[in-house]
Amino acid sequence: MTNQIDPASTLSGVSTITPQQYGVGARFTLAVYDSRYAEIIVGALERADASGLTVDTDDISTFIGGTEQRILEYLRDVIAFAADSGAHVSASILLSRGCPGELQCELPQGVAALGAEPVSLKPATVRARAHWSLYPLLDGGATIDHMSPIYEAIEQARADGIYSGSDHFATRLDGDLAGVLTTAANAWIAVGHKVQHVTTHLSVSMNSPSLMSD
Repeated sequence: MTNQIDPASTLSGVSTITPQQYGVGARFTLAVYDSRYAEIIVGALERADASGLTVDTDDISTFIGGTEQRILEYLRDVIAFAADSGAHVSASILLSRGCPGELQCELPQGVAALGAEPVSLKPATVRARAHWSLYPLLDGGATIDHMSPIYEAIEQARADGIYSGSDHFATRLDGDLAGVLTTAANAWIAVGHKVQHVTTHLSVSMNSPSLMSD
């Protein structure tokens, strides 16, 4: 797949750059710890609305391409549908935006970092706990301090009531699945207004039999 932009594009025409051209997408793997895992995973994928998205599942994971809002809605639905089974479910999620994150992604010279509107998700009514990491990769000539966007994102997670502490190499989030995804995604988008290439990773767990005590 080639996501190329007309070289004649300039800063005045950045509004014509699509999420696909800018390398916006997700890759996730769903794990179900139950003997019915195949039935649960396939059923969740079939129930989720994939309209407006590119969804490509291979032997390792599933790629999702589209707008930020639709990508997050799809992730919420697939994971929540799997968790509705009552089985212990985990998901590994990678969100990426900006070049050179995509296989082939070429932006015209002078195009600055492009953010997007924050996502808004309806509650999933499924409790989720997650380890979350945010990586501003500082491509595109960004000169901001590397850690500042990360600290800002963690403070926003506190304000959202989703922050649950710090663990090795990750921030712990705890709340409704939709809230956990929204917090991580909107931090990813917000940093994307300043930094051209940004990724964020979540390891999400639901219905775990080994929950830490509250």
